[in-house]
Amino acid sequence: MAVTNGGNQTLAGSPQVQRTTRATPALGTTTAVHAAVTDNGAPQTVTTGITSPDFPRNVTATAGGTAGDIKAIQVVVHGTNEAGEVISETLPAFTENTAGTVVGNKAFATVTSFVIPAHDGTGATTAIGTGAKLGLGKKISRNSVIAAYLNKVKEGTAPTVAVSASALESNTATLNSALDGTEVSIDFIRD
Repeated sequence: MAVTNGGNQTLAGSPQVQRTTRATPALGTTTAVHAAVTDNGAPQTVTTGITSPDFPRNVTATAGGTAGDIKAIQVVVHGTNEAGEVISETLPAFTENTAGTVVGNKAFATVTSFVIPAHDGTGATTAIGTGAKLGLGKKISRNSVIAAYLNKVKEGTAPTVAVSASALESNTATLNSALDGTEVSIDFIRD
């Protein structure tokens, strides 16, 4: 069976083994979804200038600007999962007065908006990016990943896997190697 861009397939001769292929996921960047937004002293809901992830994957938020203006706020991201279902995630809090990135866990296919609470001062900025956790595209109840491949080469170390039998977006895999814009395939046993 042919592999489709971002699709799932059942491997021939093995009806219980599923393969998720992501054609060319790039290394995540801190501004892949939205460039830095400067704090204005009030909560901000952003709905424009958003670029959805290249493949269903986790999102990040990065606090920058004047470190003393950064508050321990939690950004909330809204969008859809790979099945088109509406999802949201409250990201971990920033560290007070410290520039840095916090990492989400859900695989977003699209980002439709995000909410940034007010920081301590208007010198702080917040950018939304993408991480390395790729959506598996199926709900599974246990870590049944058999192998992962980067650029058609089997990874020597198993990926880090998160599973959920009820929430598609919570089924992700993070390769041991850094994503580099080449094909990723993940084989797992279906429930």
